Amino acid sequence: MRNVTIVGAGSFGTALATVLDTAGNNVQIWAREKEVVDGINENHKNPSYLSHIDLPDTIKAYHDLEHCLRDQDMVVFATPSHTLREMAAKIKPCLDGHEILVTVSKGIENDTFKTMSQILMEVMEGVTYEDNIGVLYGPSHAEEVSMLKPTTVVAAAYSTRTARLIQEAFLTPMFRVYINNDVIGVEIGGSVKNIMAIAAGIIDGAELGDNAKAALITRGLHEMKRMGVIMGAHTDTFSGLTGMGDLIVTCTSEHSRNRYVGNQIGLGKKLDDIIKSMNMVAEGIKTTKSVHDWAMKNHIDMPITSAVYKVLFESVDPKDALNALMTRDPKDEILI
Repeated sequence: MRNVTIVGAGSFGTALATVLDTAGNNVQIWAREKEVVDGINENHKNPSYLSHIDLPDTIKAYHDLEHCLRDQDMVVFATPSHTLREMAAKIKPCLDGHEILVTVSKGIENDTFKTMSQILMEVMEGVTYEDNIGVLYGPSHAEEVSMLKPTTVVAAAYSTRTARLIQEAFLTPMFRVYINNDVIGVEIGGSVKNIMAIAAGIIDGAELGDNAKAALITRGLHEMKRMGVIMGAHTDTFSGLTGMGDLIVTCTSEHSRNRYVGNQIGLGKKLDDIIKSMNMVAEGIKTTKSVHDWAMKNHIDMPITSAVYKVLFESVDPKDALNALMTRDPKDEILI
């Protein structure tokens, strides 16, 4: 049994609490909202996310961050990616350095272009060794994880020991965990796929057809791979769970927040109105800006990302963006 704290009581943090409990760990959740803490402790339900799921009574919730982090073996960051830096800075004084730090947040930080593990390494310098940091990514919508539907993910870390500790902590009969030592590849795949999910949603909302979506997923994988290779990733990673696997589920599933955003845009709604109507974060919105800016800075051709950026932030009509993609100069298919 390990003592594990999940930082963030959103849908995925809540779902992972059930996984960790099933795997035999002593699980705590930190939540900002007192009503969420009370709901978990008194009614064994999260009133804000996955409220239909009965949580094990062994899972405890806390609002006091320092208390929640005392004597823990593993800390899991399940906060939105754009809040990870701030959250990690708050947590740093509460750590003694032996804890395994795992992030399940998916995204690329605006301006710095850092992945989530890179942010943790930077913020935790002087307290936590790089070898104690890892990520857990893969096709794993919280709605299905919380219902114990079969799910397969990837643990990636800067040391094999840490990757195996993450694997052991989360492994259950319905939550299978593979190990991958390509941390940057896992993170790029798990982040860029959210951009492609927005594009897939636009295709569905605008009724542009299955042919277009198939092309989008395939060329989106190519674009993801292009970015990853430049950043030092292994190409094989993108054929795996955090590449093709994550891309398939987030581009096609009704549970995908990013696909939902795209779908609403395809139906003619405005981005600001869509965001206001959601009680969860669609990571792909901010990731689109990060990856677009990174590509521009490094003179890398990422046409789908560029098209999504123009639709989201420059109010370009989705059909005009698609037309621009379809009428680009002819190219060979497999060149990176």
